[in-house]
Amino acid sequence: MSRPQKVTMSTTGRRARLVDAAIDLIATGGIRALTHRALDAELALPPGSASYYFRTKKALVDAISERVTIRSREDFLASEPMRAIDIDTSTRSDSAIIDRGTAGVHADTGRIDPDSVAHAVARWLDRLLAERRNHLIARHALIVESIGDADSRDRLARSLFAVDRARDLFLALETADPDRSAADFVAMVEGAVFDRLAGVRAGMRAGTDESVAQLTALLSTYLRGAAHGR
Repeated sequence: MSRPQKVTMSTTGRRARLVDAAIDLIATGGIRALTHRALDAELALPPGSASYYFRTKKALVDAISERVTIRSREDFLASEPMRAIDIDTSTRSDSAIIDRGTAGVHADTGRIDPDSVAHAVARWLDRLLAERRNHLIARHALIVESIGDADSRDRLARSLFAVDRARDLFLALETADPDRSAADFVAMVEGAVFDRLAGVRAGMRAGTDESVAQLTALLSTYLRGAAHGR
């Protein structure tokens, strides 16, 4: 009878497992709960395992920031908002060329429909709140932790909703100042997420029609105002 083969985890796999566990620790206990010893205990690893892969807490925090940023960017690029804001601004600097077949665009007029875009963004945010809640909480904690590290802070701050895509949206809506409108919209998205994580609506359950409706109404109000104010 042959002996069962011993299954070993690669260095990359072990590091990824440690980073994912670290994200969960931050989400449940805050940034102060993140220690090498706590990580070892969380994964039932021999003492010193976490510090072997990440010598310092900063190295660990940097790895977490990279993981959250990359995952957020991947999710956004594959998201419904990207299809709803499928705008080509490469040929003109002052306006957007819109595909009439794109989600979020009126088939007859070719204009961006604020309500459709709001609903697409709301559905995406609701999915993040339902499926990646711990990542979102860790991201907020790390942004605060990185106040003195401009590079890390900016990378995390720009990882939820791409400002350049928001600018494309407001170019298509023909707003007077698309850069400011885009920055304001991203700020509102950030606030909406924080509200659902730790604000007055923290008790609202994600993954429900109520959740999507709440987010849609909030975003739609801003987008309609921007479209009409121009």
